[in-house]
Amino acid sequence: MDDALTDAPAGSQPAGSQYAFVPGTSPQLSEAERKQMMLDAGVPEELHAAMGKLGISPLAAKMGIVFREMTVQRMVATMPVAGNEQNAGILHGGAHLVLAETLGSIAAVLHTRGEKPVVGIEISATHHRAISEGMVTGTCTPIHLGGTLTTHEIVMTNDAGKRLSTAKITNMILGPSRR
Repeated sequence: MDDALTDAPAGSQPAGSQYAFVPGTSPQLSEAERKQMMLDAGVPEELHAAMGKLGISPLAAKMGIVFREMTVQRMVATMPVAGNEQNAGILHGGAHLVLAETLGSIAAVLHTRGEKPVVGIEISATHHRAISEGMVTGTCTPIHLGGTLTTHEIVMTNDAGKRLSTAKITNMILGPSRR
């Protein structure tokens, strides 16, 4: 799991663009649809079993999050600003946190090799600058990888590499029986 680099196809649609999601209803995907959604989101096949019963989060799919690199030491994903803005036309602060939690939680799962469930217990973010168009790239690196807790820092940048926000997430690793 330490060397799963991903490369989404050039010009591919954001992960959520071809799947119909109904608010208030969890998607009921066939195994083939689950697999295709993960492939569309850039998740390499060798990580599919670790990704949980829904594959990628329906929220991450709706927001167009695409994974570019997935290892224990570094997770990278992109997310379009378009469709994820708040009413003033800039990227919603909560969208920063969804990207951060998605990256940090999956990084924690990879740390456990998909053998134990993880749950987020704390997340925080500082927003440094706004963005109104383009793509956001989130880069997640571990601060602490323990047997009970993991903590990751996630830096979100714009297309020019300027820092938009910095988030920190702590996940608790549960026993296998808590699955």
